[in-house]
Amino acid sequence: MITGTDIALLFPGQGSQTPDMRDLVARELPDLLARSTELVGEDPFERVDESTRFAQPAIFCTSVAGWTTLAVDPAMAAGHSLGELGALHAAGVLELDDALSLVVLRGRLMAEADDTGSMLALLGGTPDDAIAIAAAAGVTVANDNAPGQVVLSGDRDKLAEAEEAAREYGVRAMPLDVAGAFHSPSMQPAVEPFRAALDEIELGTPRFPVYSCSTAAPFTDVRAELTAALTSPVRWRETFQAMIAAGAEDFVETGPGRVLSKLARRITKEAAHA
Repeated sequence: MITGTDIALLFPGQGSQTPDMRDLVARELPDLLARSTELVGEDPFERVDESTRFAQPAIFCTSVAGWTTLAVDPAMAAGHSLGELGALHAAGVLELDDALSLVVLRGRLMAEADDTGSMLALLGGTPDDAIAIAAAAGVTVANDNAPGQVVLSGDRDKLAEAEEAAREYGVRAMPLDVAGAFHSPSMQPAVEPFRAALDEIELGTPRFPVYSCSTAAPFTDVRAELTAALTSPVRWRETFQAMIAAGAEDFVETGPGRVLSKLARRITKEAAHA
């Protein structure tokens, strides 16, 4: 077991899926694979690229399977959006079946909440540029992932206006293949039923701090903060910097993929990444 006051776990969110991730879950946690299939109504891995309804449980299961293979005793953890539920499970706040049930519900509610929106990545420029571009088009800053990587969220027609505005700022805009304006007011229909489900779940005491990427600070009110995260921006850059300020030096990504490791290298060159 590797222990240390400087080790932080990173649980990825949507967009991190890889072709081989089902194999890891089937090998390490076959019961979890069966349970996710039962709750979703079909194997989520088979349709992971079709909808957030399938992507969220598939990525969650893979991250938990990755976590179980690690002989690491972390000092802290954080999850990117969806990844917060995996991080809270690793810390002992959420029992595995409760966490999976919440993930399945979250994916379904987010898929149902909005069918007219999408997201647009801004590559380059500053956070102030992103705020100005969003304001000009009437959309929301949904993700501040790293320097030069901010994501906007809103109706597709307004995102087209944001793409035009980005050109005026010399910022490259890349539409994302998602069917929803995530982390924006468009997710409001998901808020009440998700909070109701959270209220039915017993929470444990965390074994280590888990940072909320909506507040860039350790969770203090898990139910309220997980619910607010549905409509709030993902402040990943600030969250990562807050963990560094708290003493984190070695960051271990649970998988799938290496999305967060790549973002880490954009945020700082001083921290080690595994």
